[in-house]
Amino acid sequence: MITALSFEAAYLIRVLLPLPLEFYLVTAEKALILGAVLLAWLGVGHWIGVYERLYGNNARAAVYDTFKQVLYGTLLLLAFLFLTKNDLSRAFISLFAALNLTVLLIYRVAAGGLRGFIRRQFGAESFYVLVGSGSKAEAIGRQLEQASEYGIRLLAFVEPWGRDETAPRLSKEYPLWRLEQLPAMLREHVIDEIVFVVEREKLADLEEIFLICDEEGVRTRVVLDFFPHVNSQVSLERFGSTPLLTFSATPDDEIRLLAKRVLDVVLALISLAVLAIPMAILWPLVRITSKGPVIFRQIRCGLNGRRFVFYKFRSMVENAEDLHAGLVHLNEKDGPAFKISNDPRLTKLGRYLRRFSIDEWPQFWNILKGDMSFVGPRPAVPTEVEQYKAWQRRRLRMRPGLTCLWAIRGRDQVDFETWMKLDLEYIDNWSLWLDLKILLHSIPRVLAGRGAS
Repeated sequence: MITALSFEAAYLIRVLLPLPLEFYLVTAEKALILGAVLLAWLGVGHWIGVYERLYGNNARAAVYDTFKQVLYGTLLLLAFLFLTKNDLSRAFISLFAALNLTVLLIYRVAAGGLRGFIRRQFGAESFYVLVGSGSKAEAIGRQLEQASEYGIRLLAFVEPWGRDETAPRLSKEYPLWRLEQLPAMLREHVIDEIVFVVEREKLADLEEIFLICDEEGVRTRVVLDFFPHVNSQVSLERFGSTPLLTFSATPDDEIRLLAKRVLDVVLALISLAVLAIPMAILWPLVRITSKGPVIFRQIRCGLNGRRFVFYKFRSMVENAEDLHAGLVHLNEKDGPAFKISNDPRLTKLGRYLRRFSIDEWPQFWNILKGDMSFVGPRPAVPTEVEQYKAWQRRRLRMRPGLTCLWAIRGRDQVDFETWMKLDLEYIDNWSLWLDLKILLHSIPRVLAGRGAS
């Protein structure tokens, strides 16, 4: 995006410059040259590895890599122009290279601050746990405290070897958990990431803990050495001056996730605006046709287990939850899920609302708030989550959504374990294009009345 904007800015400046030769590109020619520029810049960037690095305060490395990218990219552009016999303005090429070098350099030096801004504006706080209690753990803990402006919160330390120690002394006191307590703490607390600060030779002793974190989808970082994960993507990053190997079993590309969030907000606003009148008409209909509130509220589990209030138009009788216990023997689902075809608790209007998924319209407000996304694993109630197997909990590591693979591959006909596997398949293969395909497949199902039964 930065390169494309630099190209456009250089073009506008060159057009306005009072030089002897007039400069103008027809649309097709301009698109061709811009496409060549973007391919060249991306190719060079991947070749020298600029997209795999976090420069932080290392301005020297940022200058060196950016200069190489712009220089080699410009040389490739000149080669392309020579091969296509396109005589492009030298002033324009020089302007573009200078602008691109400047803007890319500013962006890469300020990337840490930009990431913090994005997290503050579009994300919640991130809670960290440090495994280790030595001086190295204390140093990492202090760096995490210094990153508090980016929404990073240190939750606790874990003493991995059962020694009688206290948590490192930082700006405040932190609890010190024992290693055997960690699996239970993952269920009792919102934990986004765990950083292991242990000696290289002792990493193998933590295999069981690593596998538990991997099964649950908790992002883990290892300060020293590599340790294999089953589902995780492995990347090398730096936290300050400390090298970290990051194992992420869920999507962690902040730019693509930001794009997903922006699309969610835009689509939610459009949906609420378009449906404002139908929802206003539906409001009194729900109230008139059955006793109880118009909006059904329920606590659900969201991203990383965060609980939120989930909204739907009420489609059941007022005391539906009180009647649940008496209907358990009719449950058609295996596992912790609960489903009955032609549920007797549904109101007459509710059956219609369910069939066309109209009862889910208020969830556009959940999406706008950031509790949910348009595409993602369906949000589960806490009682279901408590019964999950360890590998099933990884589905909590993606923001829940209105629709997902499960909804377009059988929905109510899919058994519980297959449902969980479909959610993990979505997480492992996530892309914006996959979200679009799921949405496009979901819309005709809803319009045809093949929603929940």
